[in-house]
Amino acid sequence: MYSSVTSASSFETRKKLLIEEMAKFLPSDSIIADEETLRVYECDGLSAYCERPLLTVLPDSVEDVQKILKLCHRWGVPVVARGAGTGLSAGATPSPDGILLSLARFNRILRIDPEARTATVQPGVRNLAISQAVEPMGLFYAPDPSSQIACTIGGNLAENSGGAHCLKYGLTVHNVLAFEMLTAEGERVRVGGQGLDNCGFDLLPLIIGSEGLLGVITEITVKLLPSPDAAQVIMAAFDSVEKAGDAVAGVIAKGIIPAALEMMDRYAIQAAEDFVRAGYPTNAEALLLCEIDGVREEVVEYVEQVEGLFRELGAVAVRTSQSDAERALLWKGRKSAFPAVGRISPDYYCMDGTIPRSQLSYVLTRMREMSEEYGLRVANVFHAGDGNLHPLIMFDANVPGEFEKTEEFGGRILELCVAVGGCITGEHGVGLEKIRQMSAQFSEAELEQFHAVKDAFDPGGVLNPGKGVPILRRCQEYRSIGN
Repeated sequence: MYSSVTSASSFETRKKLLIEEMAKFLPSDSIIADEETLRVYECDGLSAYCERPLLTVLPDSVEDVQKILKLCHRWGVPVVARGAGTGLSAGATPSPDGILLSLARFNRILRIDPEARTATVQPGVRNLAISQAVEPMGLFYAPDPSSQIACTIGGNLAENSGGAHCLKYGLTVHNVLAFEMLTAEGERVRVGGQGLDNCGFDLLPLIIGSEGLLGVITEITVKLLPSPDAAQVIMAAFDSVEKAGDAVAGVIAKGIIPAALEMMDRYAIQAAEDFVRAGYPTNAEALLLCEIDGVREEVVEYVEQVEGLFRELGAVAVRTSQSDAERALLWKGRKSAFPAVGRISPDYYCMDGTIPRSQLSYVLTRMREMSEEYGLRVANVFHAGDGNLHPLIMFDANVPGEFEKTEEFGGRILELCVAVGGCITGEHGVGLEKIRQMSAQFSEAELEQFHAVKDAFDPGGVLNPGKGVPILRRCQEYRSIGN
């Protein structure tokens, strides 16, 4: 066993020994050791948390990943698996004394079975690439995070990603049939299968969303769905976010399940419209995008009902897409909202919490009050249909203390979500960002169970250490602050 060390000289010794061992089976271009190139891997999409890894490795075969894991397990070297690095919870932040395991070269679609409606892919395949590959067959892959043009299916599995269309079609966990995983010791494990049910414990929902804490995914079989006959987007503008929130509840209460039901507030509307020119009404306080899909007759009927409901509940303007191009443009504005906000603020902090739909108006009102209390603007862009909030707190990292104030504000938003019966994350994961709020969501007994699961899969604690599940001592310290 390689002993744990912390001094700079010991780090260099560990680095040298690891390079020597890995050079026995990896080509030189698969090992990144120079400080400048390692900077590329020091953070994910949440750049407020940075840590340079000891080494980055880019294997291109399962056998090489096995060798890396076996070596790191034997020496007690931390391993953090990384996809495209688009995550927003610092889940792929490296360990300074460990390996950053990039799966970027695992980017092949291995098999497509249009009759079974499945695709088997490597974890480095981009989310959108799956739908693009099967579109000629009249199929698509449903989960569609805003970063789908870049994010990888392996990262989606690690965070249990959703997207705009998860309201009707479900999250990643509802769209994955099977995967192959390597344990911390490098053992190959197959979970799930092609059937609708499998014998034994159902480990799919345990591993999906576990943020790289339990294993390294090397192959994934996803479900494909038939492309709907028709789809239209209804865009409704409101003069208050409360009215828009009530309209969301009204659609669901009517028994209509849209393919997607998204909300944007004034800041997000203006930023997205300036960026994309989607035709959003910039004088609106809130905007709903409600997509209805299915057979053509059903779409026509539901669109008419939703248009009438929105007007009845206070919409000041309603517009429905009349072509696929117009529908795509309306969605482009929503999908571009996160980067668009970067045009109106030096920095922003994207939160991710989930609440019951019935609490939407109350939570939005409380967030506005907290925004005034902290003196920080908030742009709201979120999956309104399933209550998954994405408030973007705007700040300037160059102002001393402003990031810390932003973090505190974000933590209070997450605790508000818990207080109204929701949870601290919907699809971004816990990572490092939300680890303090885990103690607001779970009891010590529940956290002990999480640790027990982690120990069962990774007794040496080498996989993505320090993420997802806080140590109990820190939970006790955090609870004591609030008392």
